Amino acid sequence: MTEVRAATPQDALGVARVHVRSWQVAYRGLVAQDYLDRLRPADKASRYTFDRSGPEMPATLIAVEQEEIWGFATTGPSQDTDLPNLRELWAIYVDPQHWGQGVGRLLMTAARDRLRGDGAREALLWVFAGNERARRFCEIDGWRADGARRTEAIGDLAMEEVRYRCALI
Repeated sequence: MTEVRAATPQDALGVARVHVRSWQVAYRGLVAQDYLDRLRPADKASRYTFDRSGPEMPATLIAVEQEEIWGFATTGPSQDTDLPNLRELWAIYVDPQHWGQGVGRLLMTAARDRLRGDGAREALLWVFAGNERARRFCEIDGWRADGARRTEAIGDLAMEEVRYRCALI
């Protein structure tokens, strides 16, 4: 049975492995292959801070099955200056070998509960415009594009992102 719990500093490398594998599969054809090939879990793990807490800090939840991390979701305050009072789903990733097994839905439910627990009545998230799989997942879950777009630099490539919002009540 898959368990969802808060990430600890000891989970950093496992979360990073999921993060890198997800990027390397989901973003193939969207992001330069040489950039994806250079991603290393150890590099990502060194930037995670799972030991801080508080309403202005990110919170990462992990989906664990038999002590293996299958996915994660990170929530925190909105990083958008036009929506400073909202909460944000900063990331949600599932290891590609576990896609289609309900792990993403489990994490999304836990992330929504976390956002509500932080006092949010509405939340936002950003998705690469070309990531049709993620966009479909969010739309099925009730998230709606609100028309906002931004460009994110990924390596030497400018990636367009689409903002989604969702009521949490």
